[in-house]
Amino acid sequence: MKTNTLDAGILRKCFIAGAKKLDLNKAYINELNVFPVPDGDTGTNMSMTVMAAARALSELRDYDMEAVAKTMSSGSLRGARGNSGVIMSQLIRGFCKTVGSSKTIDSLLLASAVNKAVETAYKAVMKPKEGTILTVARSISDKASEIAPVTDDICELVREALDSGKEALKRTPELLPVLKEAGVVDSGGQGLIVFLEGALAALSGEDTDTDISVYQAADETGSQDTEGRTRNRISTDDIKFGYCTELIVNLKEPLDADRIAGFKRYLESIGDSIVCVSDDEMIKVHVHTNHPGLVFEKGLEIGESLSHMKVDNMREEHEETLIKNASKIAAMEKLNEENEAAKKGPKKPSAFIAVCSGKGFENIFEELGVSYVIEGGQTMNPSTEDMLKAVEEVNAEDVYILPNNKNIILAAEQAARINKDVRIHVVPTKTVPQGIAAVIAFNEGDTPEANLEAMSEAISAIKTGELTYAVRNTVIDGMEIREGDIMGIGDRGILSVGQILNDTAADMLDKMIDEDSSMVTIYAGEGIDDESAGLLADRISEKHPDIETEVERGEQPVYYYIISVE
Repeated sequence: MKTNTLDAGILRKCFIAGAKKLDLNKAYINELNVFPVPDGDTGTNMSMTVMAAARALSELRDYDMEAVAKTMSSGSLRGARGNSGVIMSQLIRGFCKTVGSSKTIDSLLLASAVNKAVETAYKAVMKPKEGTILTVARSISDKASEIAPVTDDICELVREALDSGKEALKRTPELLPVLKEAGVVDSGGQGLIVFLEGALAALSGEDTDTDISVYQAADETGSQDTEGRTRNRISTDDIKFGYCTELIVNLKEPLDADRIAGFKRYLESIGDSIVCVSDDEMIKVHVHTNHPGLVFEKGLEIGESLSHMKVDNMREEHEETLIKNASKIAAMEKLNEENEAAKKGPKKPSAFIAVCSGKGFENIFEELGVSYVIEGGQTMNPSTEDMLKAVEEVNAEDVYILPNNKNIILAAEQAARINKDVRIHVVPTKTVPQGIAAVIAFNEGDTPEANLEAMSEAISAIKTGELTYAVRNTVIDGMEIREGDIMGIGDRGILSVGQILNDTAADMLDKMIDEDSSMVTIYAGEGIDDESAGLLADRISEKHPDIETEVERGEQPVYYYIISVE
């Protein structure tokens, strides 16, 4: 099948098909993560990033290329999770910047857009590494640029460019020794290939399913939410505002903070359950109100146009729909109620947002004065949108985000770029113990610059070790690892491998402790009792009597112990 041009409808269909194929193959992509620990999440992160945009695309009815491009870009930008997801969102963003002003896409424009996509993604990464998704994307771009002048068949162009990407993917182990040692290709590059294979199938006229209503429903209820599914009856008699109203206000130019604040105040005057987030190009609005028309009129006053307009009569919706959304609505209302005073009052001088997994760690951060804890970590990276919502909730002049995981830093930095109304400082903490040290080093009376310097010094003094189990056989750093082995993983790689937890932990700590070490803190994970953790602490104290040792409850999943040495 020969295709000379792509219109908005075809682009939309191809993107959704690619997103669905990536989602169907996310488990396989997760398994390509180099470390054989039960936290591979590249496929999940990339899938959730593109599915956020695909859901938004599925809601478009009357649209042109500009609307499709903006939706692809903004949806993936806000849904981005993990390094792979952020890089994917930047690839999409660069592509959409090039095609958004065109009615159709020919082979030359497509090649130019792919080239811009790669350029944008490389710029987003401070220290780009070859042998990753970036290498695969660049190979695709180079091939597209090479053949675009000699063919007007877009299917042929995409097919040859994709083949070039597959060859580059095969070469990734030669560029990254850690991939070669583990016997795998780069997981992010594989994710990109899978996405493009789905898009090409749709472009070639194959019978691809672009219905994502199932995914929409799963997203609305949430994987952790069972309340809506267990209720037998929900009364709508007491609903104060009857219309759930959603829209995007497309901006001709960025709005200043005062105008955005004024728009939010107007929404508060006519409704509740308000979510209002913005960047330079748009404002995303959710509000419960009795007058949806007033919301649309106000949006047109401050913006150039409206899109994604949606109004649901909550008093007349089918009972099953109400049940599905009940927990979400209740949670939003509860959150608004708890933070109403903070939102209406003056901003706090500063606030911390921390990412962690485990009730114990949540309690520790709250005791240290952290204003907002985002649940997540290695096994589930929070999205850029999650962080933007947290920034809005803490209501502070200076907001410090502690990602506490190297795979979350890019998403935090992306949130800082999007929200220009608040001074957001991303403290590059790669582990939870580093995050704890950073908060302790903070001094409310110092300037942000002085605090960032103090926190950086505190982070550099922390070594972190993590104990977990192997999910497959492999060889890494010259160590033979078998499925079920206990692994001690340090800041730069695997330090110890064994079959007995406390023996492996002690061996790991022997390699972490040096003459400058003064304290060891053992954070016990879920399923580890206090007695076992105490025995490990006693063992460390006996061998290193000059080092203070203590045990805390982290209650983290996946990792038996997370241990800091300072």
